[in-house]
Amino acid sequence: MRINLITIGKRMPNWINEGYQEYAKRLPHDYRLELIELELNKRNKNADLKRIIEREGEQMLQAIPAGDYVMALDVLGKQWQTPQLAAFLQQKHEMSQNISLLIGGPEGLAPKCLTRANLKWSLSELTFPHPLVRVLIAEQLYRAWSIIQKHPYHRE
Repeated sequence: MRINLITIGKRMPNWINEGYQEYAKRLPHDYRLELIELELNKRNKNADLKRIIEREGEQMLQAIPAGDYVMALDVLGKQWQTPQLAAFLQQKHEMSQNISLLIGGPEGLAPKCLTRANLKWSLSELTFPHPLVRVLIAEQLYRAWSIIQKHPYHRE
């Protein structure tokens, strides 16, 4: 199974890249996590944010491989406990279903991305900076995998 983490923004601080890589490298090949970074469109005080978000959304939709199950990160999405995420991942793995996870830019995802999503997932009711979300997602995927494998990383 391949999990594509499709994000807006390419130039992240080193601590974001290192945090993401730390968890991504822990996942085995059959739960491979791949980061697809798309360009963050320039924003200034006169920017047409609606058009920028639409343009970024179009890029994201083009980056989704055919046949992938699409999950959009959205504050109004479904909240899971980690064991529920583990069960979901195990089901997708058994079905040989690849997943694309969409993380929007600072203003969130384009409406077209939310419409395309098979599932909307909320990490929390809290608001997180979008670069940090990629680290949180990588860690949660690793934690979910550790539950599936009965690895001691996750403790209840």
